[in-house]
Amino acid sequence: MNHLAHVLLAGDDEALQLGGMLGDFVHGQPDPAQFPPQVIRGIRLHRAIDVYTDAHPAVLVAKAQLPPPYRRYGGILLDMWFDHLLARDFSHWSAQPLEDCSLGLRGLLQRRDALLTPALRRFRAYMEANDLPAGYADRAVLGRALAGIGQRLTRANPLGSTLPVLRQHEAALQQSFEAFFPELQVFAQRWIDTHAD
Repeated sequence: MNHLAHVLLAGDDEALQLGGMLGDFVHGQPDPAQFPPQVIRGIRLHRAIDVYTDAHPAVLVAKAQLPPPYRRYGGILLDMWFDHLLARDFSHWSAQPLEDCSLGLRGLLQRRDALLTPALRRFRAYMEANDLPAGYADRAVLGRALAGIGQRLTRANPLGSTLPVLRQHEAALQQSFEAFFPELQVFAQRWIDTHAD
């Protein structure tokens, strides 16, 4: 899953939300000398969500619907597209308005700047420039984000031309998301409940 989903799934706990954001920027074991225990829990929650997502039957079906060569990048594409669907219909999934969630996350990253990795600081600037994660509701923003990811990958890839393919499969991907996301919400809440201090 991508940033909006990780923040939503972390609930109201800002340390878990921060860990959810750091999950893509911290590799290996999180250093207890660098991060508070609750932030480390958030990083681990992020990783558990990603493992659960990658193995979920509805996600596997959605990946299989993507034609080659896009299927090879199915994990990235679905993470981004699912954040688009989540942002587009955010009021269905959260009582908090999307813009409030987005501003709250960016404010959290500003307040906790000392805990951010250099890469997350750079990404925070990108988030601010593109009104992320709320901006993911806009397909043009999503398309630019996918193209940017494609440019950062070392091998040639089709990510810059992916948006029309995702739109072509939109109904099926929406169905997969709607089957998957409620189960992911249950999984994340159980993980939080069973990994409390």
